[in-house]
Amino acid sequence: MKISPLQEARYEYQPKLPGMLKDGVDNISVKTGAETASVADQDKISALFPNTYGKCEITFEKGNNTAEKKKQVVGVILSGGQAPGGHNVICGLYDALKAANKDNVLLGFKGGPSGLIEDNYIEMTDEFIDEYRNTGGFDIIGSGRTKLETEHQFEIVTKVAKKHDLNAIVIIGGDDSNTNAAVLAEYMAANNTGVQVIGCPKTIDGDLKNEDIEASFGFDTATKTYSEVIGNIERDANSAKKYWHFIKVMGRSASHVALECALETQPNICLIGEEVAEKKMSLADIADYIADSVAKRSAEGDNFGVVIIPEGIVEFVPEFSTLIAEINELLAGPAGEDFNNLVDWAAKEHFIQDGLSANSMKVFALLPEFVQKQLFLERDPHGNVQVSLIESEKLLSALVADSLRRRKQHGTYHGKFSPLHHFFGYEGRCAFPSNFDADYCYSLGYNAFMLISYGYTGYLSKISNLSAPADEWVAGGMPITKMMNIERRNGKDKPVIRKALVELDGKPFTYFKEHREEWAIETCYTYPGAIQYYGPSSVCDITTKTLALEQGK
Repeated sequence: MKISPLQEARYEYQPKLPGMLKDGVDNISVKTGAETASVADQDKISALFPNTYGKCEITFEKGNNTAEKKKQVVGVILSGGQAPGGHNVICGLYDALKAANKDNVLLGFKGGPSGLIEDNYIEMTDEFIDEYRNTGGFDIIGSGRTKLETEHQFEIVTKVAKKHDLNAIVIIGGDDSNTNAAVLAEYMAANNTGVQVIGCPKTIDGDLKNEDIEASFGFDTATKTYSEVIGNIERDANSAKKYWHFIKVMGRSASHVALECALETQPNICLIGEEVAEKKMSLADIADYIADSVAKRSAEGDNFGVVIIPEGIVEFVPEFSTLIAEINELLAGPAGEDFNNLVDWAAKEHFIQDGLSANSMKVFALLPEFVQKQLFLERDPHGNVQVSLIESEKLLSALVADSLRRRKQHGTYHGKFSPLHHFFGYEGRCAFPSNFDADYCYSLGYNAFMLISYGYTGYLSKISNLSAPADEWVAGGMPITKMMNIERRNGKDKPVIRKALVELDGKPFTYFKEHREEWAIETCYTYPGAIQYYGPSSVCDITTKTLALEQGK
């Protein structure tokens, strides 16, 4: 197979490990910390997880390894959407296994959690692993979105584990996947299967973090990839001086990606969904906010600009969230089939008008027809509107155009407005991982083996102090239940990992807020350029602006 020069060079890159993990597995001891409690709903969570709740946080340090010496057979799966660095988690896990005992075995179950259920796997070897070191993607074993949450599924997984003599399963995924890891760990412990379950924190959206998990892997690479292209668009806008670029980026439930890209590139406008929700901004409010920037820049002769929009922005708009909830209710059950059987849009509009409240109908009527139709595209598996299919970048530019048209009628605006639209999503999910993500992910995998070797279960692999050089990183583990609370899902109370939203009093947003008025009017663009893998550490090993600000760097 022919490979690129960069890919060949990346194969040879040796990821950096935290200092306490560098001297080999035989020289790593464990320090036990305080007992933990869930972030909320402690009584309910502890009742649901009697065997794995309240365990202590732990930290690894240099010292004599007191773990039981035995052959380890470990299974690993990738779960959910791709994120740069996933391959290195598996490589770090494999290398630690083999460093402890060359007879240890790593089985990769294909296609995500379904691979465990279907017993579809491959045994990892040196030759196989070496083809994936420091590369992007999840193609080493593939991924999937099957949820491990039913008793029947757990019984099947237990049988598969027993067949292969597995003593541990590592689940590499986001908040939902690691919630499933916690539930599976509890089942395995309650039934005395002897199978440990360890999670690793993944998501480019950046919403799997808290006081313990400083960053989810993939966020660094994805935001740098998006920021490079946004910077290129800014340079083009400043050259052509005639287009307003509306750029939607990943992040349905939180706006971390949008905020980080704004900190990297200093666009004229960046919408933060969490602020929109707190201020109860309407679609008209948002359109006027953007139009203010367009008008002020036009008055200076600058009929161009850049707007960054988080993917899930419309869900943060209270009036739009209400509309979506009403649509979900309107199309639930047989009524959805009746709607789909209508032959033309006019008939469907009549159906919609009869089914929505007066306030929601007013919101619906404001929307361009293409957005109205997108609200009624194929539903998700739970029968809900697929918000990710709504072209919010086009919706907002259309509403801005309407706002500017009204201003022209009143003589308060005389400029030109020519919008262009972009959505950056899949482009960032499988990029070559940055040095940070390559190092971080390798450390997460290596550290996951240490948790296994010391007998922990229901724990998340944890690497902290991430804004410092890798040698100063701190390795350890935390019980997944510490991150959990009870939320209403599909009509039922369920234990889930709490998503981390952008903190409006946090340092990253505060910095952004202090500068955005200037950015809205002036052309203050910055151009991050491509991710650098070789050269000075100050260029190649830098973290995100978000992490640097959070940790005071």
